[in-house]
Amino acid sequence: MQVIPVLDLLDGHAVRAVRGERERYRPIESSLCASSEPLAVAQALLAASGARTLYIADLGAILKQNDHATPIATLLDALDIEIWLDAGFTDFASMRTLFDRICTASFPRGKLVPVFGTETLVSTDALQEAQAAGFAPVLSLDHRAGRLMTDASDPAAAHADTSWWPARVIVMTLDQVGAYQGPDLATFEAIRAHAGERELIGAGGIRNDSDLSAAAQSRAVAWLVASAIHDRRIDLRHMLRHI
Repeated sequence: MQVIPVLDLLDGHAVRAVRGERERYRPIESSLCASSEPLAVAQALLAASGARTLYIADLGAILKQNDHATPIATLLDALDIEIWLDAGFTDFASMRTLFDRICTASFPRGKLVPVFGTETLVSTDALQEAQAAGFAPVLSLDHRAGRLMTDASDPAAAHADTSWWPARVIVMTLDQVGAYQGPDLATFEAIRAHAGERELIGAGGIRNDSDLSAAAQSRAVAWLVASAIHDRRIDLRHMLRHI
């Protein structure tokens, strides 16, 4: 299992996520660096983890405020990595509009991977449209209080019908993010029962090395982690190899 560090962006800063309660998010205070400037924090996370993939949640875009197209373009230009971007896409058109603002000839769009979260996704066709356009979309099944969060017209279908799921799916439990309560392995296992051969990525809750080991035993291919890296609660050597 790999660890993918997470960068949450709001009002031009890297912020610390707390249970998905975005009104509580404040500029990050990290043991890794003295700044909340996005590039500095991203570089610190990557240096600490050795990761080649960075997950970005553009909370400004998700909250329909100011997106972070310019800082994300700066990150793509400065870092030789793949970035997974969740910017509250509702459909393929909204994704393409933001991607066209971010991507230029200096960094191929293949370095930027769209993440479609059920919290904001309206059209499940977006995944197929993105795939057809040459992207490799990731689906995030966003959960809170044990329930799937969705703006889709048929919430039950979004969970029960997996035919539209892409090859990579994130099992996101917002209650666990930044909460240090352990990963939500029960929800992860429930999704695995429907996922078939798809690659599943977990998110939230990692407190220590034991949690990383438990997550790996769930057969997750990767886990999204932020707070435990910033607070040095996990052995960073875990991130330099498959667990």
